Amino acid sequence: MTIEKYSMSFTTGSLFRQESLKVAELFIACGDWNAVRKNVLSENLLQARTLNTLKRVYREISSRLKTLCEDELALMVNGTPQDQNQLLWLAVCRRYTFIADFSKEVLREKFISFKGVLQYEDFDAFFNQKAEWHDELDRIAHATQVKVRQIIFKMMREAGLLTEDHIINPVVLSAQFLQAIPRQQRQDLLIFPVFQADLCRWA
Repeated sequence: MTIEKYSMSFTTGSLFRQESLKVAELFIACGDWNAVRKNVLSENLLQARTLNTLKRVYREISSRLKTLCEDELALMVNGTPQDQNQLLWLAVCRRYTFIADFSKEVLREKFISFKGVLQYEDFDAFFNQKAEWHDELDRIAHATQVKVRQIIFKMMREAGLLTEDHIINPVVLSAQFLQAIPRQQRQDLLIFPVFQADLCRWA
């Protein structure tokens, strides 16, 4: 059995909320990712200090946003801040299977088990468990592992899933958010700290 390798390139940054909104607005306006990239780079719309940084940040943001369908991108532009943060977390999890697995197997499982605090040790145990099956994780230096952990916890806080004290926030998904998610991708909702009863009600 071939095991899909984890991509860990999200160490570029966090949720990039404001930057992602700018890019999403451009795409909704023109519907062409090539035109969006050209506009972002020529106008330095992400206000990066160097061209290389601008290219790297845009590549990261666009790779996430491209996982969203048209309705989801429209909600990204027109939705509430809560909708936007949840869509950004959804995009991150679709882009990075490692983060999605952590969110489903650790974040949500702790929540539905009424264990309301997510510790760094929970991440370390998850990472070490996955490293037994993923050589790409086993080769990562400890300092990089710590950076990965910091970034994921930061993104969870930015998405409203976690408090500064690492307490798991229960998520309420708006009717607009649920309507934007394609029915065949409703299993993606497992990345959020929600109870099974809510998932059944939203199905």
